[in-house]
Amino acid sequence: MDPSTSIFKLRKLGGRGEVIADDSYLNEVQNAAPLSCSEGFTELGFYNGSVSQTDSGSPCLRWAEFPDYVLQYPGRGLGEHSYCRNPDRESNPWCFFRQTSGAIGWAYCDCHQGAARLVGGTSSGSGRVEVYLNGQWGAVCDSHWTDRDASVICRQLGLGEIGTALQQSRFGSGSGLLHYERLSCRGDESSVSQCQSRTFVTGDCSHGNEAGVVCAPPEGSGLPLRLVGGEEYFEGRVEVFHSGRWGSVCDDQWDDRDAEVICRQLGFGGVAKAWSWAHFGQSSGPILLDAVRCTGNEVFLDQCLHGDWEQHNCDHMEDAGVSCSPYTDGVVRLVGGDSPWEGRVEVFHSGDWGTVCDDHWTQQHTQVVCRQLGYRGHAEVVTDRTFGEGSGIVLLDDVRCEGTESSLLDCRHGTWGHSDCSHGEDVGVRCRAGAKEEETNEVPAVAPATGPLLRLVGGGSHNEGRVEVYLHGDWGSICDSGWNDLNAAVVCRQLGHSGHAVAAGGFGRGKGPVHLDQVRCTGKEDFLGECPSLGRGRDGCRWRQDAGVSCDHAPRATEGKARPSELTCGVRKIVEEGNERKSGGGGRENVLRTSWPWQVSVWLGSEGKDGHPICSGTLISPCWALASAHCFTRFGIGPSQYVVRVGGSDRILTPERVVVHRKFRADQGPGGHDLALLRLPSPKDHCLTFDPHTNAACLPTPDAAGGKTPLSCIAAVTAGWDGPDAVLQSWVPLLTSWQCKKRYGDGYSSHGTLCAGSPPDTRRLHGNNGCQGNWGGGLVCQGEGGRWVLTGIVSGGYGCSDPSTPALYTRVRRFRGWIEEVTHTQS
Repeated sequence: MDPSTSIFKLRKLGGRGEVIADDSYLNEVQNAAPLSCSEGFTELGFYNGSVSQTDSGSPCLRWAEFPDYVLQYPGRGLGEHSYCRNPDRESNPWCFFRQTSGAIGWAYCDCHQGAARLVGGTSSGSGRVEVYLNGQWGAVCDSHWTDRDASVICRQLGLGEIGTALQQSRFGSGSGLLHYERLSCRGDESSVSQCQSRTFVTGDCSHGNEAGVVCAPPEGSGLPLRLVGGEEYFEGRVEVFHSGRWGSVCDDQWDDRDAEVICRQLGFGGVAKAWSWAHFGQSSGPILLDAVRCTGNEVFLDQCLHGDWEQHNCDHMEDAGVSCSPYTDGVVRLVGGDSPWEGRVEVFHSGDWGTVCDDHWTQQHTQVVCRQLGYRGHAEVVTDRTFGEGSGIVLLDDVRCEGTESSLLDCRHGTWGHSDCSHGEDVGVRCRAGAKEEETNEVPAVAPATGPLLRLVGGGSHNEGRVEVYLHGDWGSICDSGWNDLNAAVVCRQLGHSGHAVAAGGFGRGKGPVHLDQVRCTGKEDFLGECPSLGRGRDGCRWRQDAGVSCDHAPRATEGKARPSELTCGVRKIVEEGNERKSGGGGRENVLRTSWPWQVSVWLGSEGKDGHPICSGTLISPCWALASAHCFTRFGIGPSQYVVRVGGSDRILTPERVVVHRKFRADQGPGGHDLALLRLPSPKDHCLTFDPHTNAACLPTPDAAGGKTPLSCIAAVTAGWDGPDAVLQSWVPLLTSWQCKKRYGDGYSSHGTLCAGSPPDTRRLHGNNGCQGNWGGGLVCQGEGGRWVLTGIVSGGYGCSDPSTPALYTRVRRFRGWIEEVTHTQS
């Protein structure tokens, strides 16, 4: 986009958002291409800005959590921070993040995700609130709009600490999307994206009900207040705004009458309860008030008697707090989980939250808690303090449920607040699909929600068709570039279907515009509006590739059948253990058994552990391993001269056969048909037995070409017989074809070769002869279900490279047919 267009005309404030003083640029901006990271780059092309979330809003992980990657790219700005970076000189910065399944993925960063702007106001400090989300600007509904939300918007835009909320489209109605039904900010957040309880529009908000803001204190409503540090939006440490600063209140003489006034001023109903001794954490700002004495009848806090401003004899251990709880006794909540359906169980009683002891706790108890919270189906007990320890009291102990009760109060239990348990015994639960269910594409039966409206067109029934989305006042289609079953699952869920969902085509071309391209759902979203995409009007998709779905799809009988080796493939069956575990082998067992269980290495039998590895390889079944054909160009394909060291075990085997791809030519350089299969011995018609230390990687599906780009990829190579450096692995990015074309020229063809970052450099261990062990190493990428898929094989024929140099990998999916032909006919 030309820098002279309106996106660059907007006045940037602190790099956190844009402000528009009038509507003159509105239509131009809303129809422009999605914003990208255009600032924060060094002269060498490396991004060094402070964005720390992906384009879908997920928080980035610290780079220090990936030490191999930090070592692979020294001097590229990686370290003890979570800012987006491009150490591989990608045009857009990116980062690693944790998916809802717990798996690690990577994604590009959108420097403007969550940006805010004010439209239609008479000054830069007022206007209709619009938020930038997934490539589009959208308004916020005013039904739950508060001064606390308005203050966060003003703070994000650099327009002061205090904002006044205005309703009923005071600055005019927009014509675009409505993103949020409520933000539910506490008031201390620095940006909208930090408001943890925000919810998307569910259909009961329309134009004429957009939220507005004036970045100035509200008139006639007392000094601004906020609650900070609570688990819920209606509880927390009391902070008051005075003389341009936020500060806390000392708890001297603090009681429930003071709390009642606080709750009344903030607009909360429920039971008002005062908290002392920094119950919600200590403030880091000034202590502004002390000796507050309310009668309970005041409307605003500054109407109560109190000491002089900033005159006190307190420290922050005495910060006052309140809770304005709307709850009744017996209400439960889940705390400390990554998702709403999991966490430490806490129960409400007599105005206080407390934990539940896990004595006698069973699956039946978990089903009752999940049922009380509105979840159906999967219910799982979670132990080992996965969700942390509570900080209040242990309220319930000796709970005994039959499993049919509708709430925890219906179960027999001990006296409230009487327990012999510590917080190390706090019980945790998980109420939604666990790992086993996440590997399927079944759509959980949840109440359908709506973001942008969806419909299915051109199908033979109501549960299939071309997907069309209603945006900007028009129905339009979705480009099927990157469209897969995960996207289909979200579409079907939004439309109210609960069966198997698959991506489909053949429903004809749409007549409207192409609204969305490169939609990237995780499969867990409740509606399509939560999924990141490239937005509208992409030139590469002109209706001939419209995306479709089939909901409540009945799989063919053969679809559910898999060979035994495929049922458990790609699973690392043990948790990696730290260095504190000791073994009789001087630590060797610990190192090998926490490595990748499908890793194999090939050695000359005459040299064994005293030599160097001929190459690396990857188990793809109990009887077969896949490696590089270049491994066998020097000594030939006679199997008896080789030994294979398998997985994390101590097994050393002599292969029965070595099968090199019939089109492989040693003089053709790296890439091409550089594949070899090793048949492992099968005494009594049985090869390997998979155990906790040995397993196969999954093979990619033949039709994976149109699927989603893998999120997390590891290159693993063999560097030694045993010891801490026996297997080296590192995170590597998948690169664009032109990056390898530039380095390898005509030696690179994307048809059978994959371009990715270089595997670990083994020269530091074995000198100039150490690189051959890299050949055949596996490039495994983690899919959405958590399984690891063998995506590429390190091509032979070239030496070690700098970690930032593009490397060639044989594209395994391209040769899936040959692999099946060999393994089935020669087994």
